[in-house]
Amino acid sequence: MSKIPYYLSQLTFTHHMYPTIYHAVLDLFGLDLPGLRLLNSFGFFVAIAFLAASWVMSHELKRKESLGLLTPRTRTIWVGRPASVSDLVYSFLLGFLLGFKGVFVLLNSELVFAPGQMPQQYLISFHGNWPAGLILGGAFLAWKYYSAKKKALPEPKAVTVEVLPHEHSGNITMIAALGGITGAKLFHLLENPREFVEFFTAPTLEGFLSGLTVYGGLIVGGLAVWLYSRKIKVHIVHLMDATAPGLMLAYGIGRMGCHVSGDGDWGIVNTAPMPVWLSWLPEWVWAYDYPNNVNGVGVPMESGGWEGYGTHLVPPVFPTPIYEITAAFILFAILWQLNKKVRTPLYIFSIYLMMNGFERFLIEKIRVNEVINLLGMQVTQAEIIATLTFFTGLGLFIWLRKNPGWKPRGA
Repeated sequence: MSKIPYYLSQLTFTHHMYPTIYHAVLDLFGLDLPGLRLLNSFGFFVAIAFLAASWVMSHELKRKESLGLLTPRTRTIWVGRPASVSDLVYSFLLGFLLGFKGVFVLLNSELVFAPGQMPQQYLISFHGNWPAGLILGGAFLAWKYYSAKKKALPEPKAVTVEVLPHEHSGNITMIAALGGITGAKLFHLLENPREFVEFFTAPTLEGFLSGLTVYGGLIVGGLAVWLYSRKIKVHIVHLMDATAPGLMLAYGIGRMGCHVSGDGDWGIVNTAPMPVWLSWLPEWVWAYDYPNNVNGVGVPMESGGWEGYGTHLVPPVFPTPIYEITAAFILFAILWQLNKKVRTPLYIFSIYLMMNGFERFLIEKIRVNEVINLLGMQVTQAEIIATLTFFTGLGLFIWLRKNPGWKPRGA
């Protein structure tokens, strides 16, 4: 039997958490690439999650187009116009940022990528190369101006084009990402009043990058997408059904980032022996110490610590991200199959809401979270929202069952 490659044997992440992609590549492949310190592991998986959700949504929108549920819209574009002021400003800013930050990083790589520190602190700061920024910004502006001038017509003309709903997938994803990250940060701060005050009175890079609440992202991101759907005249009910499977998939991938980086989304202390019926699984699935977690929480490791990290949890905890990854992928597969068979609007989304709320409510019972007092009960913010999510989905599901021929106006 051939020997399993070393890097494949490490993919269980049982030896280390990986705060950045640099640490993962170094540990798994033995490659020392300092530039990868710029890529946080959690942020990397979040980006993958958005891309996956965008692909699923685009696929589902195309399927709805083929069924005649969605039709193209027309819009007017102008051909032959010179570059607008906004185009020139955008080009200058893009070039300026590349020169200001990019050249600075290249000329100061030993400082930026020094072991034990976060290179991102130089990106989100006023550290940079001003001459390079101004020169590259001017070059981008000039290129935009003259390239547009070369294509300009004596008399610009209006052209009507058709735009299919799935062609908005990229914009929808970007809007959902911006709204989602804003909402996730806002809800986390509201859940942690002390951090809310510190965020504005003593802002730090760590405070800006860490602490995100999933439900806050879903609520604010969903609101942003609803507003955009009105602008592009794609009925929101079709978007909701098209995004439901992708949201579940993205949730699972995002939790992969939580586990790989060790960002604190773990469970409560677990010192109980592993049940016999789970003995076929590795022990870290039952109780895990999250070595080299990105938050630097726990006690110093005796050996194997990354410089600048090097802590682990004693005693170990339930690795709840593992459980949520497994649940999310299974639920995604179910939604993916149901979506091919169901044509009633909002039916799939109602099932998604029930799945989401039920899964999150259960996992909260063994997760570490801030507890609030509600009518004499000790509950978490996520438990409240999960309960509301589940019963909203259940109510919608029951209503749709009683009104099988329902179709929203304008859909």
